[in-house]
Amino acid sequence: MQASDLAAQFNLTVVAGKDGQDRTVNGGHCGDLLSEVMANAPVGSVWLTIQTHRNIVAVAVLKEMAAIILTGGNVPDAETRTKADAEGIPIMLSDQRTYDLAGKIYTAGVM
Repeated sequence: MQASDLAAQFNLTVVAGKDGQDRTVNGGHCGDLLSEVMANAPVGSVWLTIQTHRNIVAVAVLKEMAAIILTGGNVPDAETRTKADAEGIPIMLSDQRTYDLAGKIYTAGVM
């Protein structure tokens, strides 16, 4: 599954990094502590988080992530969106809680 397929299937709004939507999703990771995500997120994963600052993009690049999903109605600032656009890391938005969305994605066989 590509990041664009994930966005379509789960009604996610892509707000940045649209050029990177062809990235392949190979799993997932939920977490809000950047050091924990850097240590444990699998390469090619989709990352569900409530963090919105620009450092999430740096972590996603480091871990070669397929996309970042901001949950709980959180929205990135302009600087974060600009950085994601430059790096080709899709940032997607969901109003759902991390737990609920992760469960739906997992149940669908994506993670």
